[in-house]
Formats: sequence, C-alpha cells, structure tokens
Amino acid sequence: MSPRPHYANRRSDRGFKVPDEEQASASMLLSSLKTAKMKTLLSAVFVVLCIKAVFSADPHEHSKVVCFWNSTAYERQGPAKFQLEDVKSALSLCTHLVYGYAHINSNFEIVPGSPSLDTGSGYSYYRLATQLKRSFPDLKIYLSVGGNSDPYDEEHKYLVLTETSEGRTKFINSVNRLLNDYDFDGIDLAWQFPPVRPKKQRSALGSFWHGLKSKLGYGKFKDEKEQEHRDGFTILVRDLKAQLRPRFKALTLTVLPHVNSTVYYDARLLAPNIEAVHLFAFDQKTPERSPKEADFTAPIYASYGRVAEDNIDVAASYGDEGDNIDAAARYWLEHGTPGSKIVVGIPTYARTWKLTEDSQISGVPPIVSDGPGAPGPNTNEPGVLSYAEMCSKLTEHAAGRLRRVGDPSKKYGSYAYQSYNGETGTEGLWAGYEDPDTAGNKAAFVKSKGLGGVAIVDLSLDDFRGVCTGDKYPIIRGAKYKL
Repeated sequence: MSPRPHYANRRSDRGFKVPDEEQASASMLLSSLKTAKMKTLLSAVFVVLCIKAVFSADPHEHSKVVCFWNSTAYERQGPAKFQLEDVKSALSLCTHLVYGYAHINSNFEIVPGSPSLDTGSGYSYYRLATQLKRSFPDLKIYLSVGGNSDPYDEEHKYLVLTETSEGRTKFINSVNRLLNDYDFDGIDLAWQFPPVRPKKQRSALGSFWHGLKSKLGYGKFKDEKEQEHRDGFTILVRDLKAQLRPRFKALTLTVLPHVNSTVYYDARLLAPNIEAVHLFAFDQKTPERSPKEADFTAPIYASYGRVAEDNIDVAASYGDEGDNIDAAARYWLEHGTPGSKIVVGIPTYARTWKLTEDSQISGVPPIVSDGPGAPGPNTNEPGVLSYAEMCSKLTEHAAGRLRRVGDPSKKYGSYAYQSYNGETGTEGLWAGYEDPDTAGNKAAFVKSKGLGGVAIVDLSLDDFRGVCTGDKYPIIRGAKYKL
C-alpha cells in the first residue's frame, strides 16, 4: 500500500490539517483583505485630514478684518440708527463678523442680551445675522458673550462660573443648545473679568482716606481668587473647544479694555484651543476713568519720556508700561501665542473731555480736563462721538470747530481740541480719536509684527453713511488697505 500523501486529511487532537496549497491560498486571500482594509482605512484618514485641513486653514492668516457689530445700535434714533442693511454694506470689507452681545444668566447659561431684538418674533437678529452667509459665503459669523454689555452684578457671575465644573458644564451645554438653533460659525468669549483700577494722584490726606475706604470695603471690587479664576477659565476654554471642534466651530477670545492679561489669561495654555484673541488695547484713558486728565486713548507705543507710573493705566495692565498696543501684543507673543492668532482692536469713535480755564492752551496731552465732553447729536452719550460726529467738528465752517493735530510719529494717534474761551467763559473740548490715517498706522504695525489682523470696534460708530468724504466705513478701509 502506497503511503498517504502528506496532504491527506488526518484526525488529531488538534483537528484536521489543511493542505498546503489551500493554506497558501487562504493566506494570500487574508493578506489581500488586510491590504484592502488598510488602504480603506488610510483613505478614510486621508479624507478626514483633508476635510480638517480645509476647515482649519485660514485664508486670512495675517489679514483678518474682524468687524464687531453692536446690535443695540438699532435702538438709536435718527442718523445714528444702525440697521441690517447698514451691516450688509460693510461686509465686503470684513472677513469675520462678530455679533454682540449675548449675556450669562444666574444659572450660568448663555442667553440673548436683547431678547426682543436677538430672538424675538419681530426681528430675530440671530437668525438674520447668520443668514448673511448666503450673500457672503466666505464670511465667518461669530456670537460674542459679555463685552461689558452684561450689567454689573455683585455676585460676579463671570468669575463664579469658572470656579466649578458644574458651572462650566452648564455654560457649555447652553452654548451647544444655542448652536443647534442658530448657525453661528463660532463663539467669542469677551469675558467680563474685573478691570484694572485707574491709578490716581493723591495728596497725603487723600491717600489716607483711600486706604481707609479700602479697609472698610468701599471702592471697586478686588478679586481675591485671581489664580483660581485664571485656571478655571483655562479649563472652560479647553472643554468648550472640545465640544466645538467636532462641529467645526471656532472659538475666539476678546480681552476687554483694562483687563490684566497677565492675571486672567494663561496665554500658553489657551493658544492651542482658540482661533484668535482680539486685543481691545484702547480706551486706555477715558473721561469716566480719568475725568481730570485727557490723553491719548489708543497709542501703539508708550509715550516717550514718561515713566511707567505716569502712563495711561497702571503698569501691571499689559506688562512693563501697560498702556499701549505693542505691550499688549508682546505679552501674548512672548507666552507662546502665534502671531497669526493675535488681532488688534481699532475703535471707530472719539473720547472727549471738557476743557476749563485750568487747561493748557496748547492742547498737548496729557492735559487738565473736567470730565466728559458734551454728547454728540446722534449717539447722545457724554464723552463719546462717533467718527461721523467727530469729522463734522473738523470741517472748516463747523460751529465750534476743533483744531486737528495729526501724528507724524505714527505712534500715538490723532487728537483735536478747542481751548477754553476766557472772554465768554465757554468751555473747551479735547478729543482723542481714530481716523483713516491712524487706523492705517495700526494696520501697518500689525503687518510689521506678523500679527493676524485688525478688529473694528464697532461698525455702528464708523461713518456708515459716508457723510465725511462720501465713502462709507472710512476707518475700516483705512485699516484694511494697509494689511
């Protein structure tokens, strides 16, 4: 009897032996299947990465024009009334539109700041704002929270929210619900941290009284848990971004005027989780904070020859000198934030002070003053003039015409003034303001430092009707064309 072929089936305690040819064929099939699966997996990963790259790529890496829209400007009367059609005429100049502002309720949930305007049946601006993408498909539209529009509360809800995971989770869940209802491209956190207190010159008696008031608890709020709030905010940003990232939604921050970045913003940990930080390094001097001294409101650099204590705000605000755009940007750059994520705020309005018989006749700042100037005819707010109101005071035949002083150094900004009239007793006026030239200087600074762009604050206070020169939005244009 011939021996059995070696491939013949035979029983064993391990089962049947598979013939070599079949085993080889199965191995080849298995290898092919593995290769096909691997190719499919790699293709899927490649597609996901491509999609992510498309959504994360920023076509305006160093040329962002972020236009802030204060929706409550709709409620102004007369020529200052700012409506949806006025917004549309600016959007060809903007890369991003930030709708402001949402608030936070006592339960730490995001809510409309102006319910009748934002979500009410009569207007529903949340929906109308996001529908602007139909006409401007490349425009990114964000909703901003806070922005100093949320009324002051003694509980300091913006701080308390950051203290617990429960508070942070409530806020994040409410953001998710809002984004389910309204198609915003992202959320901007213009968090209302406590502002730095203005430095005041006091006599010995005044210093004693100030110290007594501080001990008794009077005066502005002092945050006793700064580090806890800084850490809690960092966690909030991280966790919120984790929810927004799968939805391809952006997250940005806005540092409000007089908020100390070194205290509340851990730039190195925040940077990976945000698309941009908007630095509102303006309003460094305002007639409310510094009624007795008018000065440059939004300088690019520290004023030459002044020591830190003499500068516009306390030295700790943004580093060594704390009163200027350069110092604000340097803090974020030096703590790991890519330049392309840093966006410099440019105001579209003037800050004004009254001049008295004690004010220097030269008009050169800093200058003695006596509180806010008279309100403008349209904006109707003491100490503030829109750019349209401001430029009307510079025309040759204007009543109460102001003398304009430009900025050849391109460092500090323009100002204009009319001295106190000793013969008639008519008070004077001093105004620090932006115009197309100074806005262009700030944009040139942004470009020279490799930063991300400019933020226009806000649309409704630029000359949106074109009354100054015939061109609408001259400040936006002045900045955009220098980027």
